[in-house]
Amino acid sequence: MTPESPSTFGTDTAGPPPGCPAHALGPDGLRRLYGPGAENLSDLYEELREEHGAVAPALLHDDVPVWVVLGHGENLHMVRSPSQFTRDSRVWKPLLDGEVHPANPLMPHIAWQPICSHAEGDEHLRLRGAVNGALSIIDHRALRRHINRATQRLVNRFCEDGRADLVGEFAEHLPMAVMCQVLGMPEEYDDRMVHAARDMLKGTDTAIASNQYIVDALERLTRRRRARSEDDIASHLINHPAGLTDDEIREHLRLVLIAAYEATVNLISNVLRVILTDPRFRAQLSGGQMTVPEAVEQSLWDEPPFSTVLGYFAKQDTELGGKRIRKGDGLLFGIAPGNVDPRVRPDLAANMQGNRSHLAFGGGPHECPGQEIGRAIADAGIDALLMRLPDVRLACAEDQLRWTESIASRHLAELPVRFGPRPPQDVERRPAFRQLPAPETSSAARREAAAAPPETRPTAPAPAAVTAPVPEATLRLGAWQRFLRWWRGA
Repeated sequence: MTPESPSTFGTDTAGPPPGCPAHALGPDGLRRLYGPGAENLSDLYEELREEHGAVAPALLHDDVPVWVVLGHGENLHMVRSPSQFTRDSRVWKPLLDGEVHPANPLMPHIAWQPICSHAEGDEHLRLRGAVNGALSIIDHRALRRHINRATQRLVNRFCEDGRADLVGEFAEHLPMAVMCQVLGMPEEYDDRMVHAARDMLKGTDTAIASNQYIVDALERLTRRRRARSEDDIASHLINHPAGLTDDEIREHLRLVLIAAYEATVNLISNVLRVILTDPRFRAQLSGGQMTVPEAVEQSLWDEPPFSTVLGYFAKQDTELGGKRIRKGDGLLFGIAPGNVDPRVRPDLAANMQGNRSHLAFGGGPHECPGQEIGRAIADAGIDALLMRLPDVRLACAEDQLRWTESIASRHLAELPVRFGPRPPQDVERRPAFRQLPAPETSSAARREAAAAPPETRPTAPAPAAVTAPVPEATLRLGAWQRFLRWWRGA
């Protein structure tokens, strides 16, 4: 069905009574992306694709009309055409007409903010240039060292127990620990900061207070770096020639922190789940047929951290996927459905290694600027975790795993595992690959010791305890070991 007038997206909220088979349908027979019938959005998107093709009409909360972009090529065209589509919700007709209630749960995704992801033209270039400049200073070898040490600290918390929840005790903590470090506020990382980020993203009754907790931390960081610059993202944002105000600095720090945090939590959780539940996947990883970075890219195709992004808005009357899009219409950037478009992935079981044309990080002028940070945290963190816990295994049946799903993402609630208990590691100590050999004894001394009566033979001294790492000059590492140490930032 191709809507030809605004009335096709009517706002009449009357609908069938509860329990009716058509309860998932709204005005004009349009599918609702919320409530009964929308529990499994992946299936719903495929039904919409079958009914309407690459672009389908649907309803958001409060029966607000939206176009769902399901095709891979159509999504790319939308995000790469700033002359036709914008991220600025101030042109969205339902919002201008008062059809979007202030209490709508999607308002945090919709509301315009003075940040680069909502700006256009020269203002976008100014703000995005400052963000790109700040992110470009990151030393990726140092970043991997931070990731590895943060991973070891987290594993030390539960390694002696022989069991853990790799979502609540690992995936939800590692990105926050690393991002607080690279932003310039390592002292702010703790369980409270993690809880605030999770609570804010869930949209609970305390979400506003949790958001304020994060904002307050970023305001403190901004004041400190105004007074004294250091080599971190906050300082480079402050010192960038774009001349950002304190409010702009704080909001962009929040953008980088929360976007990188939520995406990377979901990415780590998804990759670990597949490793623990798919024996073939784990065998490929263990046998060297697949690397951790390749496993991460496969997950970005199959289970992108964000399912959709709301929203894009039509700046003029146009056409997309054979549908007539009117000025002021809203569109849902369909990352997950676009990644499984049968025109680009006719066989969903096919390996996508080496293919980075997925939609997980967007595209066009608003493509995610921090995607390499997310990849690095997932790559290095998962690799270090599996090195510490090579025998880790799922502690429940796969069908007992639970998710929390929203229109924006599908978040694994927990990932219980078991493994052999092991002692904590010294996070700061560089590992010694082997001990020095014992001093060589001469042949004459060995013959003399063998000829002596048993009671007079010298006893071998007990080996001395190793109290310090072996000097690097004595470690004759092979090329592969040297590469691994470089890769992990050791």
